[in-house]
Amino acid sequence: MPIDFGYFSHETNFKSRFYPDYEKLQKQVEYLKGLGAKIVLTSGSFDLFHIGHALYLESAKKCGDILIVGVDNDKKIRQRKGKGRPVNPQGERVKILSHLRSVDIITLKYHNSAKWELIKCVRPDVLIATEDNYTQEEIFELESFFCKKVIVLPRQAETSTSAKVRKINLEDAEKLSKQSQGKDMK
Repeated sequence: MPIDFGYFSHETNFKSRFYPDYEKLQKQVEYLKGLGAKIVLTSGSFDLFHIGHALYLESAKKCGDILIVGVDNDKKIRQRKGKGRPVNPQGERVKILSHLRSVDIITLKYHNSAKWELIKCVRPDVLIATEDNYTQEEIFELESFFCKKVIVLPRQAETSTSAKVRKINLEDAEKLSKQSQGKDMK
């Protein structure tokens, strides 16, 4: 008989999969670990969701039983990437992730969180990162104190959200320039 509730449902069940409160998330993780589940954690912005994001999350899921995804909140992204970002607000980004089979639990990473707060809360069996997330020293520290293993995945596609935003901005600038030149000639 198939399991059809919570993370295992055919529905998105957003309310049962989204944990903005770290204390509740920690209790759920402890429960799942008690059942013998191998917990995988990753995080990112996931703005303008694209194929690279989907492949990355699919690869991350293969490293364990339950994939938890921390999504950077809007203010955290704005602090790192500047005005005009994120393109999609955090409410949309977390709901998009809830539609993916590979993602079991979603939480937010807050702009005012302490260093590695989510990692310390979850204490995953496997932490998934990209090549530019951590130094070798940080990976050693993470594996020594907060998780069993850090797996560094290469980029899963040739595209990135930042590249898409630059392309859109460049195309818009070119259109404005052509419009402006046309007005100057009149």
